[in-house]
Amino acid sequence: MFTIGIAQDRADADVGANLQRAERLVREAAARGAQIVCLKELFRAPYFCKSQQADRFDLAEPVPGPTTEAMQALAHELSIVLVVPLFERQAAGIYRNSAAIIDADGSLLGVYRKMQIPDDPLFNEKYYFTPGEPTGFQVWKTRYATIGVLICWDQWYPEAARITSLMGAQVLFYPTAIGWHPTERNEWGQPQVDAWRTIQRSHAIANGVYVASPNRIGHEDEPGTDGITFFGHSFIADPFGRYLAEADQDEAVLVAQCDPALIETVRRNWPFLRDRRVDAYAPILNRYLGV
Repeated sequence: MFTIGIAQDRADADVGANLQRAERLVREAAARGAQIVCLKELFRAPYFCKSQQADRFDLAEPVPGPTTEAMQALAHELSIVLVVPLFERQAAGIYRNSAAIIDADGSLLGVYRKMQIPDDPLFNEKYYFTPGEPTGFQVWKTRYATIGVLICWDQWYPEAARITSLMGAQVLFYPTAIGWHPTERNEWGQPQVDAWRTIQRSHAIANGVYVASPNRIGHEDEPGTDGITFFGHSFIADPFGRYLAEADQDEAVLVAQCDPALIETVRRNWPFLRDRRVDAYAPILNRYLGV
C-alpha cells in the first residue's frame, strides 16, 4: 500500500509566495499521510504562455536549481517523494516544461520533460518549450512506488499513458494547467471538464493504473485578451476509473491510498495488456493513414 497526494492551487506574480504556498500544501498532504505528492504544472509562476514575451524566459531556472534544492530539503525532512513541475532552462535557447522527481531521501531521481507541446490561443507553448526528446517517457522507482509523470497536454495521448504503464508505472501523475476562455465557458465549460476527466480515467482503465491530476485554479489576466480561468477539478482515480478523491474550484489537497493488489486484480479481469496485438500496431507510427 502507498498513499499519494496532489495539490490544487492558484499562482500569483510573487514566485516566492507561490513556493511558500506549495510548501504549506505539501506539508498538509504529508500530515494526512501522503507519501508521494505532486504539484500543478509550472507551479512557481502564473501561466506565462498566454502570450509570446521573450522576457518571460527569465522565469526559467536550471535543474538542479533553487526550486529543486528547496524541495529536496522538504522531501528529506518529511521523508516523502515529490513531483515538482517547473520551467527548466536546460541550456541557452533550450527551455523545457519539466517535472523534477525527488525521492524521499531528498535525492533528485531525474527529470521528465513534456513530450507533446500544444499551440492554441492563450496557450503559446511551442514558443517557450522544446519537446522532451530524446529522454522520452520514463518511470522512477521511488521509495514507496514506481511512478510515471506526464504533463498536461500529454494527458490526451493514449500512447503516452500506455508506454509509461508498460514501463512499470503503478500511478500516472498528470500535473496540469488547463482552463476556460471566459467567453466560451457558458457553452463549453462543463463539457471541457468532463472531457478532461474522462480521457484520464480512460488511461487508468485501459492500463490498470492509478491516475492523479492536479490542476491550477483562479483567473489569470493577459493584456489584450480575456485571460484564462483555470478550472481546477483535480482528482485521483483508481485502476477501475473510480474517483478516490476530487476537488471543485477551490484550493485543495487530495489524498488517497493506493493498493498494488487492485492493479493485479483489474489486470487479471480486464487483461487488456495480455490481449494487445503488438504484431499489428506498426501503422501507429504513421502521422495519418487516410486517403
